[in-house]
Amino acid sequence: MRITNFALLLLMSGLSTPLLAGTTAEQIQKATLAFLDSFASEQAEHGYTVSFEPGSIDSRLALAECEKPLSVEFSGDPWKSTSPSLQVACEGTRPWRMFVTASVSIHGPALVAARPLTRGERITEGLLAKQSVEINSSRRGVITDSKQAIGMEVRRAVNAGSLVTPDMLSAPNAVERGDHVIITAKTGGFSVRSRGKALASASVGEQVLVENLRSSRTIRASVVAPGHVEIPM
Repeated sequence: MRITNFALLLLMSGLSTPLLAGTTAEQIQKATLAFLDSFASEQAEHGYTVSFEPGSIDSRLALAECEKPLSVEFSGDPWKSTSPSLQVACEGTRPWRMFVTASVSIHGPALVAARPLTRGERITEGLLAKQSVEINSSRRGVITDSKQAIGMEVRRAVNAGSLVTPDMLSAPNAVERGDHVIITAKTGGFSVRSRGKALASASVGEQVLVENLRSSRTIRASVVAPGHVEIPM
């Protein structure tokens, strides 16, 4: 889901006196429309339907003429807002920039709960369904690939048919308090292994205190896999 930044060459309005030439509201509107149309076409290639309506621009707007193509880009994330702002800028000898509003709706497949989910439940393929939704109406984001959710734990109850958002899920603990673990100490291409006991629960990527069973020392290590922790040397 890539957002395109591109420059559009605008036709000048044909003013007869160069001193009066300037960038008009109509030109900015055309640049905005072309940018949004390009964005919609690009997302269509990935299975998303984008509809949009640029905001109005005051026709009395008076900006310096831009001898270079106007640059248009999103200044807000269109995937998390139905009203993202866009920045229109001139990078010429008399640079300027301004912001315009737009209404953007992105529809596409996202994961929903196939049935009510309970807190602590482990996500499996059968608990998920795909449904076409307005993706950017959820500020918390959506999940489009089931691989991102399978194996995760539900953090709170979810109603059937509700969007499954990233904040609803958490990685299950790879190490539970009291578990015996393998401690790996690495430096360069050399590593040493020893046995230890986890003093707390943690998931992959988190740090946990571990007691080295040989030395009885308590160390802080990173969980790298179920039953395995690692410390730098």
